[in-house]
Amino acid sequence: MDQLGAITMFVATAHHGSFTRAAAYLGKTTSALTRAVTHLEAELGTRLFERSTRRIALTEAGHIYLASARQVLTQLQQAREDIDQLQQEMCGTLRVVAPPSFAPAFLNAACCRFLEQYPMMRLEVDLTDELVDLVEGSYDLAVRDGPVELPDLIARPLTANRILICASPRYLQRNPLEVLPHTLDQHDWLIFRHPALNPHYWWFTHEGERQRISQPVPRLVSDNYDCLFAALLSGMGLQLCPQWSAVPYLRRGELVQLLPDIELDPDQFGAKIHVIYPEHRRHTRKHQAFIECLSNYLDEQALH
Repeated sequence: MDQLGAITMFVATAHHGSFTRAAAYLGKTTSALTRAVTHLEAELGTRLFERSTRRIALTEAGHIYLASARQVLTQLQQAREDIDQLQQEMCGTLRVVAPPSFAPAFLNAACCRFLEQYPMMRLEVDLTDELVDLVEGSYDLAVRDGPVELPDLIARPLTANRILICASPRYLQRNPLEVLPHTLDQHDWLIFRHPALNPHYWWFTHEGERQRISQPVPRLVSDNYDCLFAALLSGMGLQLCPQWSAVPYLRRGELVQLLPDIELDPDQFGAKIHVIYPEHRRHTRKHQAFIECLSNYLDEQALH
C-alpha cells in the first residue's frame, strides 16, 4: 500500500473523528480508509484508534503518531511549494496568526504591501490573543509578544515592546493636575486586562532603580485594546501603550507621552515583538518575503 497515501488517510480520519466523514472529505471510500489505517497499525504493531459502533478515538500511540504524521505531510507540502516557486513567480497561501491590536498598528499595512508585491500569493490572517500552537493550527508563522522559547520554533525579533504612559491633549486640558508618580491615582485610567499582566501592580525603572506602584482604580477596563485606545484618543484618561501603537499619534500630536524618564515593565509580554515560525521553514521563500516586508514597514515607520 502507498505509505504516504495511508498516512494522509490516517491524519484525515483523526481530524474528522470518523472514517465516513474523512472518506467524504478525501473523495475515497470508507473501506479504503479503514484498510489504510489497518495497514499502518500492522506495520507499527499497535492500534492507532479505539473503535466502537458509535465512535473512534485515538489511542496514546495514535496521538504520538499523529503529531509526526502531520509534520511529515506539512514538510512535503512545503517542499512542493518551494520547488514550484523555483520555477515560477512566488505563489501559494501564507497563514498568519497575531494579536488583534497588531492589525491597525502595523499588520494591516504590511499585509497589503505584501499582497501588492506578490500578486500570486494569498494571505489568511487570524487575529487572537490566545497563544495558539502553530503546527496544530496549521499556521505558517505567528507575530507575537510574550513567550517565544518554544520547541522546534524560530523566534526572530522584529521591534521593541517599550511601554509608554500616554494621554490626549483633550484629557490634559480637562484634568490639568500634573502627571507625576505620586499623582497617578488622582487621574482617570484606561487599563488593559490580560492574563500575562499583573492586575495589581506596575513595575517601573527610574534612574536605575526598579520600583513597584499599585494600579489605580480604572475609569475603564477592557480585555480589548482597540476599545481602550479609542477611549484614549477621545480624552477619557491615561493609558499604558506599547510604543508601536502610539508612535503615529504622538507624531501628529493626537497623543502626548508622559513621564518619559520612567521605563515601564512590559510584564510577560516581553521586551520585543517576534515573528515565530517552525524551524523546518527557515529557508522558505514565502516566509522570508513576508518577514522582510513586515520588518521593512516597521523600520520605515520607526515603530521601534
